[in-house]
Amino acid sequence: CDGLVLGVFEKEEEEDEGTLHLTEAAAGFDKSLSGKLSELLKLSGPALKNGKSRVFYGLHKDFPCVALVGLGKNNAGVCRTENWDTSKENIRQAVSAGCRLLQDLEVSHVEVDSCGDAQSAAEGAVLGLFHYDQLKSKKKTKVTTQLHGSADVVGWEKGIVYAEGQNLARLLMEAPANHITPTAFAKTIEEKLAPHADRAWIEEQQMGAFLSVSKGSEEPPVFLELHYNGSPDSKQPPLLLVGKGITFDSGGISLKPSASMDAMRADMGGAATVCASIVTAASLKLPVNIVGLAPLCENMPSGKATKPGDVVKAKNGKTIQVDNTDAEGRLILADALCYGHVFNPRAIVNVATLTGAMDVALGSAAAGVFTNSDWLWEQLHRASVVTGDRVWRMPLFQHYTKQVTDSQLADLNNIGKYSRSGGACTAAAFLREFVKAPHWAHLDIAGVMSNKDEVPYLRKGMSGRPTRTLVEFAAGLAHNG
Repeated sequence: CDGLVLGVFEKEEEEDEGTLHLTEAAAGFDKSLSGKLSELLKLSGPALKNGKSRVFYGLHKDFPCVALVGLGKNNAGVCRTENWDTSKENIRQAVSAGCRLLQDLEVSHVEVDSCGDAQSAAEGAVLGLFHYDQLKSKKKTKVTTQLHGSADVVGWEKGIVYAEGQNLARLLMEAPANHITPTAFAKTIEEKLAPHADRAWIEEQQMGAFLSVSKGSEEPPVFLELHYNGSPDSKQPPLLLVGKGITFDSGGISLKPSASMDAMRADMGGAATVCASIVTAASLKLPVNIVGLAPLCENMPSGKATKPGDVVKAKNGKTIQVDNTDAEGRLILADALCYGHVFNPRAIVNVATLTGAMDVALGSAAAGVFTNSDWLWEQLHRASVVTGDRVWRMPLFQHYTKQVTDSQLADLNNIGKYSRSGGACTAAAFLREFVKAPHWAHLDIAGVMSNKDEVPYLRKGMSGRPTRTLVEFAAGLAHNG
C-alpha cells in the first residue's frame, strides 16, 4: 500500500496549546479532508515534538497510512554553536522517522512532504530507509519514495543523489571484510565509474610504504584511481581526493585487542566516502574535475608481514621506521599523496579512519580537519554547515612534527616518538611530510565512522560520513571557483 509523510511545526511560545502549524502540503491535504487530519492530530495526544511521529489510518483512499512528523520550530535557521542548519537537520530527522515508521508497517511506496526543503527531505528519507541486510534471509520492506505536494523536483532529486552517495559508502563500510576485499571494493566502484591498477604498477611506482602494509595478507593490494572530468575546461586543475582503504585492519604484528576488531571491516571508510562522493559528483554532473585515489589492502599478521622496527622507503624517497604496524593508514596514504602531486591539483583532501585519538578528542560530533590552508578550511566548513556533517579544525603545531622526524634509524617514525599523547596530531604531522601543495586538508573520520544513536536519521551501523560534505564541498568549488 501507499503511505504519506507530512510535517507539522511546533507552536510558538506565545501561542495557545493546540495551535497547529502544518506545512503547505499538510495543510492542503487537511483541506481536502475538510479539516479531519488536524482534528485527529489534536485529539490523539500532545503536540508532536521534533523528530517524533504519529500514524493515522484510513483517512484517504490513496493513502491508507499517513504519518505526521514533528519539524521543531519553523525557520530555525543556522545554529552557529552547533555549526549546522537546524531547519535542514530537523527536516532530515523528522522525515527519516516517518519513513521508517511506515517501512515497519510494510508500506512499499511513500510520498514525502518537502517540509520547505525538498533536498533535506529526500536526504532524510533515503538515509533513514537504508538498512544493510544483504546477507540476511529476512529483509526489511523495500520502500520507494516520491515527492509530494511540491514543485521542487530538482531539489528532491539532488537530495536523492546525495543520500545514495552516502549509502554507497555505508554499504562498502558495513559489508564483512571477506565480502569487501581490496579487489571486490575496486570492482564495486569500477562498475560505477572507473578502472583500477594492480601490484606490478604499485611496485613500478616505488610505493614501498603502501606495499609494506599489504605484505602480511594473502589478498593482493589494489591502487584504485578514479577520474571525473566534469569541467568544460579540460585543463582546469583537478580537486584531488585521497582515501585510506584498509579493507580489514588486524593491526598486523602489532595486533589489536579482539574486542570490537570486527568493526575494522570499515577501516576503508576514507576510501568508501571518497569514491562514493566522486560517483555522486558524476551523477550530479558537477562542472569540476576530480581525481580520486584509494590505496586498498588488508593489514594482516603473517611470516611475511612488516615487523616493528623495520625501515621502508616511501615513493618520495623518505625512509620510515615502522615502530607500530597498527599505524598503517598513514603509510599507505603517504605514497598515495606523493603520487597525487603529478596531477598538479588545485587542492588535496585526504580522508581516513586514522586514529583512535581522534575519537577520544571529538567523539562522533565532528570529523577532525588538519590543514595548511585557511581558504580550504573555510570551504570545507561552509559545506559541513549545509549538510549537518560537521567538521572541526585541529592544530598542526611544529611540536608534533618533531615527534615524527626524530627517528633513530630513518627519516621518519610512523608514530610519535616521545609519547602517545596527541596521536591524531602526530599522524597529521606525519602526512604533512608527504605534501607539497599549498592547499591540503587531512580529515580524520575515526570518530564518525559508525553511528549508534548520535545521528537520528541514520540507523545503527557504519555511517558513511562525511560523504555529503565532500560532495557539497566539490559543488562549492564548481560553482564558486
